Amino acid sequence: MKLTQLRDLAAIAETGGLRRAARRLGLSQPALSRSIRELEDELGVRLFDRSIGGMALTEAGRTFATRGDAARRELERAREEALQQVGVDIGEVSIGLSSAAHVALLPRAIGPFRRRFPRVKLHIIESLFPALEAGIRDGSIDFYVGPMATRAPGGAIKIEPLFDNYRVVIGRKGHPLGAARSLDELVTAEWVMTSAIAGGDIDLRPLFEERGLPAPVVAVRTQTALSTITVASSSDLLTILPQQWLGFARVTGLLAPIDLADRLAAPGISIVSRATLPLTPAARYLSDLLHRAAMNQPDATAARD
Repeated sequence: MKLTQLRDLAAIAETGGLRRAARRLGLSQPALSRSIRELEDELGVRLFDRSIGGMALTEAGRTFATRGDAARRELERAREEALQQVGVDIGEVSIGLSSAAHVALLPRAIGPFRRRFPRVKLHIIESLFPALEAGIRDGSIDFYVGPMATRAPGGAIKIEPLFDNYRVVIGRKGHPLGAARSLDELVTAEWVMTSAIAGGDIDLRPLFEERGLPAPVVAVRTQTALSTITVASSSDLLTILPQQWLGFARVTGLLAPIDLADRLAAPGISIVSRATLPLTPAARYLSDLLHRAAMNQPDATAARD
C-alpha cells in the first residue's frame, strides 16, 4: 500500500468521480483508475460503487477511507515535523479560535509566526470547541484556543488554562439604557446574541435567573460576532460579549459598554490539543506565541502558574 493510493482514494471520495479527482491531482484518469484498482486488489474489497454519474464509496470503502485519511494525515505531519526540525520551512498549521482568542491573542502572535515560518500555511477556524472536537481528536486541527464546556472532553485531550475571563454588556452609543448599573435595570431590554460567542446566548438566561429576574428577550440570534456587533450598533438591542471586544467597540466609535456594578463571569480561555502526539515545530511555536500573548491579559492565569 502506498501513500499516493490513500491520497487518490481521498480525492475521488471528495470529488465523486475520476475526471474531477484526476484534474485536482494533475494525473491522467487511467493512472488514477489503476491506482484504485491496485488498492482494491491488495485489500480484497471493493472500495467504490461505479456508475455513469460517478463514484461513491462502499460501506467498506467509507470505513477504510476514514482510517486511511487519518494515517495519511499522520504521515504528512511526521514528514513536516522532520523537515521543520532541520530548518525546512514547509507544511500547514490548522487551529481553532474563539472570538475572544481572535481579538485578544491572534494580533500578538500572527506577525512573529509569519516571520519565523513564512512558507507554512496557516488555517484559522473561528468556532467553539464542540464543533472542533472531532478535528482535534483526528489530528486535522492542531489545537484550539477558547472557552471549554463544563463537561470534561474525555481522554486523549490536553487542556492548558491560559486566563480567566469576564463579559460586558454593550450597546450603541447613546443607548437609552446606557446609564444602567445592574441587570435589574435591563429587564426591559431586548438582546442580540450569537452561539459563536461563549458566554452569549447559552449563558444569558442563567445570569437573569440567578438574580430572580424575568428571562431576557433575545430578539435576534446570529452566527458570527460581526453580525452581532453590526446589529447592536444599528439598533437598540443590547449584547453581551467577552471583555476582549471592549477595545474593538471603542475603536469603532459606534458601541459603548454599559458599566454594571457586578462583574459578569465568563468561561476561562484554554488551549486544547491532543495528549497522545506532540505538535509539529511550527504548531508548537504558534502555541507558544499564544501562551505569551495570554500573559498580558487581565486575570491571566498563565502568568501566575
